[in-house]
Amino acid sequence: MKIRLIMLGKTRREEIRALVEDYIGRVRRFAEVEVTELRDSSPASLRKLRFEPGATVVLLDAAGKQFTSQQFARWLGDLRDRGAREIIFVCGGAEGFPSELRAMAKQKLSLSTLTMPHEFARVVLAEQIYRGFAILAGHPYPK
Repeated sequence: MKIRLIMLGKTRREEIRALVEDYIGRVRRFAEVEVTELRDSSPASLRKLRFEPGATVVLLDAAGKQFTSQQFARWLGDLRDRGAREIIFVCGGAEGFPSELRAMAKQKLSLSTLTMPHEFARVVLAEQIYRGFAILAGHPYPK
């Protein structure tokens, strides 16, 4: 299974970038991972994106479904066990998502009812993906 993280807008703060890269490195123990940062959500930038048919596209959205870490791990495991080839998480910028991306999404995921900077949401997402795979593997990290 491949995990893709598409980030609208650049991660500017070096310490946040380092955290995201750390968790992405950990996720690579369990799945192939690709991270794409787009400068903005302009039509020109969005044309660069290619989604494979059948990919599960998930938008991070405050109005999306909320999971506990255990539920999120089960959701990831179910997708993996059903043969999902690719899960694409799309993290919006401060302006949110363009309608073209909203139309492609199969699911919306909320990381929290709290408001957080979009760059911090990237760290939380990367950590939760790692935590989900660690839970599935019975790794002691989540305890």
